[in-house]
Amino acid sequence: MVTRTLGEVPAGCQQRLFAHYGPEVQAWLGAAPDLLEQAAERWQLSLGDYHDAGHASVIATATALGGRPLLLKAWADPARYGREVSALRLWASGPTADVVEAADDRAVAALELVGGCPGGAERPEREMQMVAAALQGLHTLGRRRKRPNSFPLLADHLVAEMLPRIQRRTKTLHLEAWRLLVDEALPALAGLHEDVDRTTVLHADLYRENVLFDRLGHPRLLDPLPMVGDAAFDWAFWTVYYDLGHGTEGRLATAARISRIPVPVLAPWCRALALDGLLYYLETGDPRAPRMADVLAGLSASTPRRVS
Repeated sequence: MVTRTLGEVPAGCQQRLFAHYGPEVQAWLGAAPDLLEQAAERWQLSLGDYHDAGHASVIATATALGGRPLLLKAWADPARYGREVSALRLWASGPTADVVEAADDRAVAALELVGGCPGGAERPEREMQMVAAALQGLHTLGRRRKRPNSFPLLADHLVAEMLPRIQRRTKTLHLEAWRLLVDEALPALAGLHEDVDRTTVLHADLYRENVLFDRLGHPRLLDPLPMVGDAAFDWAFWTVYYDLGHGTEGRLATAARISRIPVPVLAPWCRALALDGLLYYLETGDPRAPRMADVLAGLSASTPRRVS
């Protein structure tokens, strides 16, 4: 049974959710502690404390009656909850976290606590190769198993979101020193052609903080934003964003070797994602913009790194 109450959501988590969803999330943040406590009572869990991480949810640790450590996760967006839980269930027994319990009426789930503690176990030396193998396994499960119709399509994401925002930002931002780099990267957008033979369920959010390791040193890919589309998108996202500005060339080579998608096929996806990221960072004043510019320049042969 529940042994404590959580109290107010941590300030850092509140700020991230405000940045992600806007002021309309305020009422939900006020209700989030009760949602977690009600779910813990329903499933006879003992609550621990908040785990201050994530941009779209509130997370707390918990313990099951048998002593199994868990994460309780409450989503501000019920649709995002539904897609994430559906994806984790689709990938069950694969390199993800188990869904132990789920409450559709509250958009709360109890998940396996990877590595037995928040943040997971220590990362192994061969991290990149192991994560690449795990991603390939995830894509294999996504192709073999029947997927729900609720997942968005990558094609719709490209046409309705990513490409329009790139075009808008190239026209509205004062790019100045970045103009040449952006202009030379734009042709990569024409190279985004999906191959139906590579269609699978994508993770689509492969930042390093979303990949933890269990006690046996196996990677678990968490917090997906699942879509259905060409696996090249995930490999490009991993190449660009997993450890921004470090080891990009090596990840691209590893992605091509493990996925068997040639570098010339992956490269336009990588450049398009890096361009999208650079424009977003410039629009929001993110200090990572110069680092992303270097990544984009490195992916774009003969493009100057930065114009002064």
